[in-house]
This record gives sequence, C-alpha cells and structure tokens, in this order.
Amino acid sequence: MISLSFLLPLLTIKLSNMKPTEQTTQQIERFIHKIAQKFPENEDPSLLTDIHIIVSQDSGEMLAFDDDDVEITRCVVEQWIENKDDDFYDQITNIFRSILHDNSKIVDNFGLLKPYSFVLENDDNENIAELYLADDETVILGGDLMEGLNQDLDDFLDNLIKERD
Repeated sequence: MISLSFLLPLLTIKLSNMKPTEQTTQQIERFIHKIAQKFPENEDPSLLTDIHIIVSQDSGEMLAFDDDDVEITRCVVEQWIENKDDDFYDQITNIFRSILHDNSKIVDNFGLLKPYSFVLENDDNENIAELYLADDETVILGGDLMEGLNQDLDDFLDNLIKERD
C-alpha cells in the first residue's frame, strides 16, 4: 500500500468591508470642518482647484494639502493605523465619498473658486481616486466620470451602421 500525503498551505481569504467606527466618522468630519475654516465662504474666493487628501496606511495619518503642497490640516485615524488590507484605499474611498456627501452643504460652500475637487492620494502622492467634485451648478460624487463611455460609443456606432443598412 502506497500512502501519499500532501500538505497544502492554509488559504485564508479576507473579505473585509471596513465600516468606519463612530470615532473615525467624527475625525473625518472634523477634518472637513478644519478645511472649511481655512476656506470660509466669502465674496472673493481663493484660486484653488484641488484639495489633496493623503492617507498613510501604516500610520493612519490623514493630511490635506492645497495645489501648492501647503498643508491645510492633519489628523490620525486610529482605526487605520497599521491597516494591512490590500484594498485599504478602495475601502476608504467609499468612506470618504459617503462622508463628503453627507457634509455636502459644508463642502459645496468653501470659499474656493469652483470647480474644485477632493482627490485621494497614497503615501507616495499617487492619485488613487477623485472623491468629490463641486461645480457652480453641478456636484459629481466620485467614481470614474467616463465609466462605460467606450461601450456607449460602440453601441451608438453599431446602431448607426444597422440603421444605414
């Protein structure tokens, strides 16, 4: 009788869907309010196109910078300290979008010349996601603004060709 035994590594799949704690939500809301204090609504808005939010996955530090890399505010989100999730930035993108949307009355009334946007970046200053875009009459919440455009154009062209035949 021949016996074969295989040792397979234990495969753990972590399906995490980080839910912000109440403390995390409050910290992000305070962060937004601090930015609003730096740019109060007035008749002479500042010329700023983006507010860059940089989050460190290791330290949990969250920083906001203007277009000239001048720091606006910072804080540490304890829930994010030493977070090792591969999809960390995807998760916090959703958290930020939700909180920015919930605070849109504040965010839409910064003393900034519109349009302006909130952009999420990682520790290496690489653009991760556009979180919020405020325009004079339009506010667009995150996501890829051109998502599905290629498919729509292909469908449109197919329909034109069919109609022609």
